Amino acid sequence: MIVLEAQKTVARRVALDGIGLHTGSAVRVCLVPASSDHGIIFRRVDVTDRDSLIPAHFDHVRDATLCTTLVNGAGVSVRTVEHLMAALSGLHIDNVVVEIDGPELPILDGSSAPFVEMIERVGTLDQRPPRRAIKILKRVEVRFEDKFAALEPGEGFGIDFEIDFPSKAIERRVGSYEVTREGFGALLSGARTFGFRHEVEYLRSKGLALGGSLDNAVVVDGDALMNPEGLRFDDEFVRHKALDALGDLYLAGAPIIGRFHGYKSGHALNNRLLHALFADRTAWTYVAAVEEIEGGAAAAWPDSVVASPAV
Repeated sequence: MIVLEAQKTVARRVALDGIGLHTGSAVRVCLVPASSDHGIIFRRVDVTDRDSLIPAHFDHVRDATLCTTLVNGAGVSVRTVEHLMAALSGLHIDNVVVEIDGPELPILDGSSAPFVEMIERVGTLDQRPPRRAIKILKRVEVRFEDKFAALEPGEGFGIDFEIDFPSKAIERRVGSYEVTREGFGALLSGARTFGFRHEVEYLRSKGLALGGSLDNAVVVDGDALMNPEGLRFDDEFVRHKALDALGDLYLAGAPIIGRFHGYKSGHALNNRLLHALFADRTAWTYVAAVEEIEGGAAAAWPDSVVASPAV
């Protein structure tokens, strides 16, 4: 049976510690339950002299060179948000305050899996209003050099991604993924970020990637993989690019009903795609999100927030 899908928040406060990929500094991130229609907002708890709230929204992206960085009107920023945003998207979390005591989210193992496990420890709460989704009505595309990113109409949400690297460890790979709340954890969440050894050495010389290691990234040296444990998936490289796209697109402020196509796309092009989408009011519309449940009659909306099992 098809019913309206409720908004969701985390059932209770939950925290996770780690280090920032670029700063190399220790950081704690806490997910705090938020009320209906609140959305996702980052709060820099270490900032006390100005506005510390940073909306998780595409028009607050100010840098997307190596990761996605959000900045508020007071100049307060938070970077490397894409893996957490992918977890929140995949688990259908609509409302949460993300408290963080530094300028960068922890890289953890380089994937979204630790954030998924964090949320699963406390579960989620269904909230009375239904989710609002963004339905794609026609194809929207942005290009840069030989790269492109596009959204087009479709059922549910799917990602088609293609990468092409000269390294024999990666080469050309194509992935097609149907993203659902039930399947996200096994499908995409565990795919780790990756990079090349020569790039890491250059970034460190510039004071970046100070927290990077083989514990939180897949590193390629020429045509060889440096990680002794190998890959988690045969297509881990393209799965991670799909994961990044999922996180970047959740900065639209609501889930998307449609299909994403990316060819060598990255954070900057993903963000440009959202700007292009919302600039064309004929390309999208808001609709109530629905979900399929097994059997039973449709229940009336509860008068208050009710608990649901962890996803």
